[in-house]
Amino acid sequence: MSIAYWSTMDTKIGPFTAVVAGDGAVLASGWTGDVGALTPLISPSLAPGEVKQRRDLGPVSAAIRRYHDGDLDAVADIEVRQRSGAFREHAWEILRKVPAGEPVSYAEYAALTGNPSAVRAAASACAKNAAALFVPCHRVVRTGGAVGNFRWGVPAKQWLLTHEAA
Repeated sequence: MSIAYWSTMDTKIGPFTAVVAGDGAVLASGWTGDVGALTPLISPSLAPGEVKQRRDLGPVSAAIRRYHDGDLDAVADIEVRQRSGAFREHAWEILRKVPAGEPVSYAEYAALTGNPSAVRAAASACAKNAAALFVPCHRVVRTGGAVGNFRWGVPAKQWLLTHEAA
């Protein structure tokens, strides 16, 4: 039975919780104080048998703190583990390469995946992303620059975009 660990910390935009595998890879994360809002987002093939609370998740917790304090690349080297179809997994990998402060439209994101006609599939990859911040779906906006939706709330997405533009 695999065990995962979770921790919640305060950030400038509210509580942030991360769930990590035993080896430290992020399985799910987001701006919530409720680990129960995150565990259903983990792919069934990766779902741990047990999830235990820890005060600190080591490099993951440090990266979350550093990011919110202004080190926008702090989360880039943290391993993330998500499972889905081939397009979605590829789209998540591409999303990790979108630089902070340089948001892209859904159409631009689809083009970056190599499939410019897959705008809806690209938007779905954002919507199904379990590892917010580490897979920065907040960096995808509507054509014309409107913020668009975000699982953790439009105010949180706006804060992140403003934080990264500074």
